[in-house]
Amino acid sequence: MTNQNNKSALTTLVTVFFFWGFIAASNGVFIPFCKTYFNIDQFQSQLVDFAFYGAYYIGALLLFIMSSAIKKDILNNWGYKSGIVYGLLMSAIGAIVMCIVVNGSEQGQTQVFYLVLLALFIVGLGFSLQQTAANPFAIALGDPKTGSHRLNLAGGINSFGTTIGPVVVSFIIFGSASWTTDVLAEKITSNEITLMTVQSLYIGVGALFLIAAALFHFSKKLPALKSDTAFEPANKARNILILLTLVIVVCFSMIFMTYTGDAITTEAVENKRMVLLLIALFAVIACVWFANSSASKKAEGWGAMKYPQLVLGMLAIFMYVGVEVTVGSNLGELLKQTVNRSNFNTLGLPVLNDAQLAPFISLYWGGLMIGRWVGAITVFNPSKGLKKWLLIIVPYIAFGVILLVNFGKYSTNEILLFCVCIAIQIAGFFLAKDKPVATLKIFSALGILAMLIGTFASGQLALFALLSGGLFCSIMWPCIFALSIAGLGKYTSQGSAFLIMMILGGAIIPPVQGKLADIFNIQSSYLVAVICFAYLLFYAYKTKTVLDKQGVTYN
Repeated sequence: MTNQNNKSALTTLVTVFFFWGFIAASNGVFIPFCKTYFNIDQFQSQLVDFAFYGAYYIGALLLFIMSSAIKKDILNNWGYKSGIVYGLLMSAIGAIVMCIVVNGSEQGQTQVFYLVLLALFIVGLGFSLQQTAANPFAIALGDPKTGSHRLNLAGGINSFGTTIGPVVVSFIIFGSASWTTDVLAEKITSNEITLMTVQSLYIGVGALFLIAAALFHFSKKLPALKSDTAFEPANKARNILILLTLVIVVCFSMIFMTYTGDAITTEAVENKRMVLLLIALFAVIACVWFANSSASKKAEGWGAMKYPQLVLGMLAIFMYVGVEVTVGSNLGELLKQTVNRSNFNTLGLPVLNDAQLAPFISLYWGGLMIGRWVGAITVFNPSKGLKKWLLIIVPYIAFGVILLVNFGKYSTNEILLFCVCIAIQIAGFFLAKDKPVATLKIFSALGILAMLIGTFASGQLALFALLSGGLFCSIMWPCIFALSIAGLGKYTSQGSAFLIMMILGGAIIPPVQGKLADIFNIQSSYLVAVICFAYLLFYAYKTKTVLDKQGVTYN
């Protein structure tokens, strides 16, 4: 293709990245709404993320299992373009299911909530297929050396979706951000605010999915693009992933059973739920450890998992997606509560209702947009001097977009506080110098510090420390991805698929934090985020040692 056609194809491709961001970030508004509407606890509300991100794992795993069965890469056989079209159609089906299940629903109907989760799961399955195809598609649209920069550009568009998603969805569902929490609860109880607004939202979303599918299918500027990489069987890797899936399904099924019927929630029941959640979490860690340990002794049958940088990277993606999602998804509950059930300090901020949460959730996800816009600067090949200025200017331009989307929603003090957070991020970029290992080390350390301040401090200091988590997460995905597949050779395609599966972290970690919030309190539950960032810091040091030992170039 010509360079002009490459740009046109990339422009078309990034539309799906926008959809992922718009829907995923909207969950931050949808979760607290569901908690009020269906009268459920914080853990149950986090099942929105479990359904959505769990679908990524299941979708990628099914593709791998089916490809193993026929000994042919199914997605490669379709082509990246067709894979995206099929994924969009699957998501459109999920949107249709959503419209059907919420039709005529009323406040307090918990059984409808589980049908809503089913619809979100189907939407997520479509997104899984889209993402599995779109990431290598973006890399293939030009020089492979600049592929990661195209991913950053697409990620910037994705983050624009995450920025406007909460605002748009909040306006559609609530219509106003001026109601008090009591008035909002009264309107929900009297069915003045119902899931019918969600039905209208998903009618529009479903239509957009179909339009995008048609755009991709009929676009002559988008090549089919198929990878030349042959499918590599990995029976041991397949078996360990199937075992992991069974453990997770059993654990969550047992948790669901404790919510059925007229079961009374006691301390013993809460503890049982927490134990089952931890078993699911540690099952992921144990499977990764077992794969790494076994493959180091006998590599046959493990495929890409015989490379320690890939296995460690799988857990890094799990932790990264988990912390990115859990910080934003539990933020709504944090801002709604003033009374805690332990000795931890309260935030000391005014109580916000569900509609008023959107600007802060938008600010968190907007932080990811800021970092990804900075990461995309290299795509435009600026001179060394210009690049230094752009590293300073672009973040504040991106912040200006966030302020425009949320016009009049932030006080002058709040704007200044976030400007300070951005300045810290800019300093991190200058120190990292575009080196993935250094970037991970610096931003993981900043993430740990921010989450500790958010957990133990109070007032706006704590709030903006937590909001800055989006800034520090922003650039991690391409760094982890690049380091994890470095030196994989013919196993690169398979390794990429394994990494996509580990988006599972967005399904497991938020419910774990949600249950900790139910047992202790929402602010102290953010220690989960500290642990996630701590592993990412460990990964940065460990993967450097592994790659140096293999003699693999990664900077």
